[in-house]
Amino acid sequence: MNEEIRSRVVAAADALFYARGFGEVGMDAVRDAAGVSLRALYKEFPSKDELIVAVLAGRRDMWTRGVEAKVDAITDPVTRLLAVYDFLSDWFCDDDFRGCGFINAFGELGPSNPRVAEIVREHKTGFQRYVARLVADAGGPESLAPQLAILAEGAQTTAAIAGTTEPAAQARTAAEILIASALGR
Repeated sequence: MNEEIRSRVVAAADALFYARGFGEVGMDAVRDAAGVSLRALYKEFPSKDELIVAVLAGRRDMWTRGVEAKVDAITDPVTRLLAVYDFLSDWFCDDDFRGCGFINAFGELGPSNPRVAEIVREHKTGFQRYVARLVADAGGPESLAPQLAILAEGAQTTAAIAGTTEPAAQARTAAEILIASALGR
């Protein structure tokens, strides 16, 4: 396996899939964007489904690193919970922001591709577990974690559809209220 070629292909496919959708992008377009031969592309990824799985794995890593970097920069447990929404605010400012790549993948491919549906569910469950750990660290009740996670999910979808960054701040404000109520502050 040639890691340099593999990385170029995944990066090119990720950009194309995220911008245009999975169904709209063929392997020829990925080949051209990655600057590799079709033979090299298929050597690394014998099928488009395998490439999609690799792209989603990369998105999961990118998401995890981004959220954790924002949260880990803060020591106060309650403020760490709110840092998730600060990460969203930064992300929504990206010129190429088109919403959550996992939600996009599920909406486009989930009903017909059980592997994609499974990967998306694993990612979303992992995020919920992460938020649950942050809630526990802040001394909050278990019931708070899914509430905060759904605020983040809703902000992503709303920001993508509305084309504005405002849902991050709105979700953060709602999270502040939920946290204060749950912690009796």
